[in-house]
Amino acid sequence: MLDLLRAAPLIDGHNDLLWELRQGRDPADPTLMTDLPRMAAGGVGGQFWSVYVPSDLPADRAVTMTFEQIDALLDMVRRNPDRLELARSADDVERIAAAGRVASMIGVEGGHAIGGSLGTLRVLAELGMGYLTLTHNDDTRWADSATGEHSHGGLTRFGEEVVREVNRCGWLVDLSHTSDDTMRQAIEVSAAPVIFSHSSARALCDVPRNVPDDVLELVGRTGGVVMVTFVPSFVAAEGAEFNQVGWAEARRVRAEHPDDPEAVRKAMDAWFEANPGPHATVSDVANHVDHVREVAGIDHVGIGSDFDGAPTMPEGLEDVSRFPVLLEELASRGYGDEDLMKIAGRSVLRVMREGKRTRTRLRAERSPSKATIEELDTA
Repeated sequence: MLDLLRAAPLIDGHNDLLWELRQGRDPADPTLMTDLPRMAAGGVGGQFWSVYVPSDLPADRAVTMTFEQIDALLDMVRRNPDRLELARSADDVERIAAAGRVASMIGVEGGHAIGGSLGTLRVLAELGMGYLTLTHNDDTRWADSATGEHSHGGLTRFGEEVVREVNRCGWLVDLSHTSDDTMRQAIEVSAAPVIFSHSSARALCDVPRNVPDDVLELVGRTGGVVMVTFVPSFVAAEGAEFNQVGWAEARRVRAEHPDDPEAVRKAMDAWFEANPGPHATVSDVANHVDHVREVAGIDHVGIGSDFDGAPTMPEGLEDVSRFPVLLEELASRGYGDEDLMKIAGRSVLRVMREGKRTRTRLRAERSPSKATIEELDTA
């Protein structure tokens, strides 16, 4: 199975190691799910590294912290030249993976990172942003989150312009964490296929973070990819109830500390430590792969683990060395080598190439947008 993963190559849509390191975790901490030797053992050829920062930060602080997270990623790459290399294209990924290194890409997790500025978005693109997740847990000023207040009914006019500008920059629109309306509207606006970097199927686990069947069908028709996540509360059926209880607790804590987001984070960290969530298995994750394949099609399934972004992972998928276990489970269900290679990474490479082709066309058609949120959303 390792030979197949290396040939694909395996591309993981989401890893939160950088945030854990920012929180003071020692890279050698054995409770972390990610390190370079285990990535090699797991056959990882490409990694979208999340440069996540909290979505409740003031705009200027969100932008600054995002650049700090990118700086941390670039430093990690510089310190490990034999293991890591920054990738800016599908060709880069294939070349770097073939040389035995991990092609490292920047996943900007949350539209709050651009601070309401298309100029900031373009600077992130110049730095090598692989995708922009339009929201995180809170609504932005221009898009609704799956777990926010849904204050816009999806995308605002400026939100639509963000999608168009991501297309023009040649990077990927990521719809994990977004509301159903944002998902549908972004797919309609986008001139290139979209991705879900770390989401699963809502039909099997009824949580807002997962993708409903009508959107899965849209993803299939428009050429996108849903990168199935491993997070137990998003793949086990019991996750629906756990998520309801967890968000009720989050609302209570926010009401108790309305002006202290750090107190809210600490309280919720303590709550999740005391309430680790449902148990899940490799089979649960494979069931979601099955469902996305059935509704969207085999060309529209990928892998987005979210390692180091959740307290626990499914039994059998405990860390980055365990990707082959999932592919072996899928093989046992009748997936052939070609299908497995698509899931592992080839479908994502296809979408990346389509994004670059779209960039070439759009840059010939129009200049960078100078629109502001005030111009478009104040009427």
